[in-house]
Amino acid sequence: MIKIAWHELYAHPLPEGHRFPMLKYELIPGQLLHEGTIAQHNLFHPDCVAEAVVRSTHQKEYWEQLRDLTLSPRDQRRIGFPLIAQLLERELRIVQGTIDGAHYAMEQGIAFNVAGGTHHAGSNWGEGFCLLNDQAVAANYLLNNDLANRILIIDLDVHQGNGTAEIFQDEPKVFTFSMHGDKNFPFRKELSDLDVALADGMEDEAYLSLLHDSLKTAFERSKPDFVFYLSGVDVLSTDKLGKLALSKAACKERDRIVLQACKDKGLPLQVSMGGGYSADIKEIVDAHCNTYRLAFDLFA
Repeated sequence: MIKIAWHELYAHPLPEGHRFPMLKYELIPGQLLHEGTIAQHNLFHPDCVAEAVVRSTHQKEYWEQLRDLTLSPRDQRRIGFPLIAQLLERELRIVQGTIDGAHYAMEQGIAFNVAGGTHHAGSNWGEGFCLLNDQAVAANYLLNNDLANRILIIDLDVHQGNGTAEIFQDEPKVFTFSMHGDKNFPFRKELSDLDVALADGMEDEAYLSLLHDSLKTAFERSKPDFVFYLSGVDVLSTDKLGKLALSKAACKERDRIVLQACKDKGLPLQVSMGGGYSADIKEIVDAHCNTYRLAFDLFA
């Protein structure tokens, strides 16, 4: 059974004025339930991750400032949200959801977190709506508990996974692959094991061809026994922040390429959803739902 991490705090941790960026986290499971792709038993509600597990990835001073809600106003502006207790709890549940999802992926082949993909959070900073790096913490959890030996993180959000790259810059057991807009945020890039920078306005055929070749390289170089995938839909032509020109069909084909490759190789795969900022919320939700629909076609 494919399992999906979801909690009500994913959608409602902030005052009303900040609700729109979070709305998709309520609408995605709602749509999947409505159309019958999933049932309630597919959803699980993660607890908060333990402090010791967070500390395996994030530095002590940064974590304590988050925990004690003492992060400076400047650092809160860098994150983009006011640091309040509910937001921190949301992040802790997201991280645990990705860890739990990794366990479920080892059983079923694939598992999801409706939120997550918080790849801008580095070892000692938060940025771009990201406080803690869920897939980085989960990757370290797998390594530290001898549940994986070599991990590949595939990041196809339109923004570089700078925090993930920084966290694993000296860790040979984790291979970071980021395919992202060259001139997009973050404007100071970190060095992934494989960075593929994309020109503004890139369209379907060029993108998918580049992904096919780059993904093959990533698998050959990493030789993973576990894969994390960040499937942001801010690559769409309709996205307000993306600067690429992909159709929804190409975004779906992108996901199919990744999911099929992992299935063919027998590699467990945890998927976190990442970004999506189209003006029409229906475009965001439908593109994200396509990832789940594909998974249920391939793995269920």
